[in-house]
Amino acid sequence: MTSALFFYGTLRHAPLLEIVLGRPLDTIALQDAVLEGYSVRSVVDAPFPALIAEKGAQAQGLHVSGLTHQDIENLNFYEGGFDYDLIDVALQDGTQTQVYVCAPDRWQTDGAWDFDAWCARWAVMSCHAATEVMGHQGTATRDEVAAMFSQIRARAWSRTLGNRTAAGQGVYAGDIQITQQRRAYTGYFAVNEVTLRHSRFDGTLSPDIDRSYFIAGDAALVLPYDPVRDVVLVVEQMRMGPLGRGDPEVWHLEPIAGRIDPGEDPETAALREAVEEAGLQISQLETVARGYSSPGDSTGYYHIFVGVTDLPDDAAGIGGLEDEAENIRARLISFNDFMAMAEDQRIANTPLALLAYWLAHHRSRLRLQGSAATL
Repeated sequence: MTSALFFYGTLRHAPLLEIVLGRPLDTIALQDAVLEGYSVRSVVDAPFPALIAEKGAQAQGLHVSGLTHQDIENLNFYEGGFDYDLIDVALQDGTQTQVYVCAPDRWQTDGAWDFDAWCARWAVMSCHAATEVMGHQGTATRDEVAAMFSQIRARAWSRTLGNRTAAGQGVYAGDIQITQQRRAYTGYFAVNEVTLRHSRFDGTLSPDIDRSYFIAGDAALVLPYDPVRDVVLVVEQMRMGPLGRGDPEVWHLEPIAGRIDPGEDPETAALREAVEEAGLQISQLETVARGYSSPGDSTGYYHIFVGVTDLPDDAAGIGGLEDEAENIRARLISFNDFMAMAEDQRIANTPLALLAYWLAHHRSRLRLQGSAATL
């Protein structure tokens, strides 16, 4: 026996629906349809819609028939993570079907949802996120998946940004054959274990190689610099890396940094983090570098900037977001003292050391621009 459902939101996107179902759509009938008495509304701060009962409204969508029992189980697992469940409805032409809806007060909505705009901005990320979500089926409940969905979406956005990355290094373009891959751990971060073969420089294929990699989101890093006062601002906080390594200095000096939120570009994230961690408004961003933090074992990718700003004495202080358990101390350091720390290897954070030497190279230009701006 097969079933039929009406889709009004993201599952109208065929590649996403195929990921959730785990199979191609060649045995499924798809037909444009209208559901009366409902409107499709944008969910505030989320890349998906909600179906809201509204007299006189019409919801445009897709009626999908030929769904198997396993298809419905897959869909229930995926939609359930967003607190969506099936109800019976009748379409405009009288066809009886079912549709996923959430409780009326579950999400805050604002304005009509635009499917084409969603496809342009969110479809790729949503497909990456759905791949991870469905990978948890059978090992986690839908509520457990929902609890970690913000991290799933962050990883999906990082993969979306990664698809756009091409540094132009002029490197070998060999083949990669992944024969087995599994998620070894999922939490705030994630770890994958992979068996693969890859092209070697002599043109042959390597034997099977077992590897693991740490999955981290893209991050924006920014070093605030005041070219008039010739001072930088660094932040100090407890860090897990030194703690896990047994370093006696667990509190760590580093640039302002934070994960790039889904939908953000790196520059926007850098400006936001400057406000959140130090209360600073950056007037000018200078791109320093973009690259992997440790390409041998991590997907972590850094977008590194110097941010030109005013740094009065009261810029130093305690900051951070309470809801992210941040306790961050901002410190002002003169450029000369900053460079002395770099030269003496007293900077234990490699992006911060990179920023020191970039600033040494570009400082005269930035100071000249700063002087001209004050005239």
